[in-house]
Amino acid sequence: MRKTTLLAVAGATAIVTGFAAQTGTARAAEQCGDISIAQMNWAAAEVTTNIAKFMLDQGYGCNTSLVKSDTIPAITSIAENGRPDVVTNLWLNSAGDAYKKLESEGKIKRVAKTLQPGGVEGWWIPTYLAKEHPELKTIEGVMAHPDWVGGTFNNCPDGWGCRVVSDNLIKALDLKSSGIEVFNHGSGQTLASSIGSAFADKKPWFGYYWGPTVVMGNYDMTRVKLGDYDKAKFDKLQNKDTKDPQVSDFPAAPVLTSVTSDFAKTHPAETEFFSKMSFKTDTMSKLLAWQDENKASGEETAVYFIKNYQNTWKNWLNADAQKKLSKLIGG
Repeated sequence: MRKTTLLAVAGATAIVTGFAAQTGTARAAEQCGDISIAQMNWAAAEVTTNIAKFMLDQGYGCNTSLVKSDTIPAITSIAENGRPDVVTNLWLNSAGDAYKKLESEGKIKRVAKTLQPGGVEGWWIPTYLAKEHPELKTIEGVMAHPDWVGGTFNNCPDGWGCRVVSDNLIKALDLKSSGIEVFNHGSGQTLASSIGSAFADKKPWFGYYWGPTVVMGNYDMTRVKLGDYDKAKFDKLQNKDTKDPQVSDFPAAPVLTSVTSDFAKTHPAETEFFSKMSFKTDTMSKLLAWQDENKASGEETAVYFIKNYQNTWKNWLNADAQKKLSKLIGG
């Protein structure tokens, strides 16, 4: 499967390369010019930026460069140098006051949510378990039937932010009183492996996870409803020293695409493209799972997305760019 799939991707890449050789350089100088996009150091960001680069270079005639970065360095660079032009996969909850300051100064503007509904995290069970026992879709049902989830809560490794939140939730719910034991994983790898092992044997599993990730793309999981999200309560759950934690579900984490104000003025067509470029979180997890299974690069995964998700991306492009890409891939 890997060979067949990647051969198809390689074919599309060759088409793109040939197209670019014929038209890309001249068109870049005429219509768009150089664009820089910050590429965060995680897989979803690598896939997103390669998709954007592909579409901008081939559809809009840009000469796009991907600048390896991370959240704070990218924000700092914009504050000091006005570059890169675009930051995508920006997890707002991690960007802090530095990003808010840039917005308040008019140096940057958010144009889209890169992921819908955003980064997701929570407590989950396998969907085959939820189908067998629908009661397990709520924490009340889980605590009433601890044997149905294997009697264990799979917790985050020490040092992760989710560990603090989950530890506080365990106290707030008095989870252990239901007979559920807490297993604190030593690493993200063992946490992920525990899910894989459960699915292999169709056994119960209950614990924390997040997306978009390879795991969430590979395995059909159902989120356990902990209750309503309450910002005040959740803020306290993030504090290790909270004395009387209260229950709140996890919120979706905003994941943004932002452009510099100068870029928005000089590149209205490309800014419009970024304002429409948005992925369902589930879709991104599936792309990451495909990338992992096929040991594909970010560029190969971008081509796979463009060939197989045309109904998703066509409306991101203006008419001219859409026509060029459709002709390029035979769509």
